[in-house]
Amino acid sequence: MLLKKEGYPEAEELVLCTVTNVQFHSVFCKLDEYEKSGMIHISEIAPGRIKNIREYVQEGKKVVCKVLQVNKERGHIDLSLRRVNEGQKRTKLNEIKQEQFAEKIVEGVAKMKKMDPKLAYTKIRQPVFTKYPGLYPAFEAVSRDEEDLATLGVDAALAKDLTEAIKTKIKPPVIELAGDITITSTAPNGIDIIRDSLNEALQVKAEITLRYKGAGTHHIVVTSDDFKKAEKVLKEATDKVMTYAEKHKAVAEFKRQE
Repeated sequence: MLLKKEGYPEAEELVLCTVTNVQFHSVFCKLDEYEKSGMIHISEIAPGRIKNIREYVQEGKKVVCKVLQVNKERGHIDLSLRRVNEGQKRTKLNEIKQEQFAEKIVEGVAKMKKMDPKLAYTKIRQPVFTKYPGLYPAFEAVSRDEEDLATLGVDAALAKDLTEAIKTKIKPPVIELAGDITITSTAPNGIDIIRDSLNEALQVKAEITLRYKGAGTHHIVVTSDDFKKAEKVLKEATDKVMTYAEKHKAVAEFKRQE
């Protein structure tokens, strides 16, 4: 892995470690992202009494730990294994996996351009890390056309080839949020009111589909590559429908699909 962070980790930060030395009451680890060492006291390995520490860790094992405290003057980093739950562990390992995937993209472009991969990584890292915590978040933004590597400061020729590779390798996620809109009206022109109410949703500039389900109910689906954007669009679209319907004395109800 090419990613190496500078300085020391922060307290509460999750870090990927490699076990280097297992002793009777403590475990020493190398912090893979920082090129520094830390220690896990036996009390921070697992809950309860531990008879044999090697039942939990062995030299060479990769573990996700939480940073308890850092003493920069002494160079000491205290770690905990037991305070990391399964969800946090999965999230951290997924972040590492994504960053390694981004590095593979850089290596592929470097080989194509007959560059040293480490040199290419260095050229990309400096401008990217001024705005993003890693390559992958930046590359995701590029894949969604929300970021331009050249604008960030990456060499124009390298940025062009890298952008092409990113868009081939990283596809934006497809997020779908949906629900049912039910509208009833007793007005003589009730059908027109219902139709015009639903058309209000389609005025929102986004990917929205409406499908009639029956009994005055329509199914609305918002598609996006970003969950927060989809949430915002769904709310805006349904609010417009409700407002128009109520203004014309129709009864409207929206039920979110979970």
